[in-house]
Amino acid sequence: MHWTERRERFRALLAGPRCVHPGSVYDAISARIAEDLGFEVGMFAGSIGSMSVLGAPDLIVLTLSEFAAQAYRICRAGNLALLVDSDHGYGNALNVKRTVEELETAGVAALSIEDTVLPRPYGPSGKPSLIPVEEGVGKMKAALAGRQDRNLVIAGRTSALAISGVDETVKRAKAYEAAGVDAMFLAGAKTAAEVEAVSAAIRIPLILGGAGGALSDLDWLSAHNVRVCLQSHAPFSAAVQAVYNTLKALREGTPPSQLTGIASSELMQRVTRAADYRRWTEEFLGGG
Repeated sequence: MHWTERRERFRALLAGPRCVHPGSVYDAISARIAEDLGFEVGMFAGSIGSMSVLGAPDLIVLTLSEFAAQAYRICRAGNLALLVDSDHGYGNALNVKRTVEELETAGVAALSIEDTVLPRPYGPSGKPSLIPVEEGVGKMKAALAGRQDRNLVIAGRTSALAISGVDETVKRAKAYEAAGVDAMFLAGAKTAAEVEAVSAAIRIPLILGGAGGALSDLDWLSAHNVRVCLQSHAPFSAAVQAVYNTLKALREGTPPSQLTGIASSELMQRVTRAADYRRWTEEFLGGG
């Protein structure tokens, strides 16, 4: 498939004056729903990948191949520009290069590489920590070297705000910008002052994890060079609850005709693109 046009749209968004909320997606149907509802960007997180593919928590047990395969399923389902959280790149800088190659082939429009020590190392402390900034720079350079389509967006990602504070975050953002990344993803931002400090220190646009207060005001975010701001991954949790409720009701004897919260036939036909398949059946198989 041809992925360039959706990457061009994502780059145009980064270069523009607005901040948008992405639709959190995890499979083909959720991606189509997000696109049909008008979301300009889809977001596929590593945590959601782990839960949707493995039924496992976000402990970096999902492999690159599994993540890339699910990203491809999402991308091929429609024309949504997909941003993915590719964690630490599944290893060292050489693994990061491979990660970019695989996710570019899968069709993503943008990806982030983070500088957290992942997966959790051996030892009693479960507190997150950061790799040295020099290693982070090496990872960013490797990511850029792995890119073949120059329209693919590479974002550096750091959790330094929550781990080490604003000064360390600014240091890393400047270093990753100098390495050549297209955007900076800030995880763990809590206050407007934190975002202002980083925004003032670099020229590249920002991507934020979800937060409240001023950090949920699109006008404020737009004015401070934030171009994408996540709104959590509630759609996946909502889907889990809906499946749980439906199966529980059936197990307890509720007749299928009395179930609530079931998608209509019209919605199911729309999200499965049933009209297209009927047309193709008539054209290629000689009838309905």
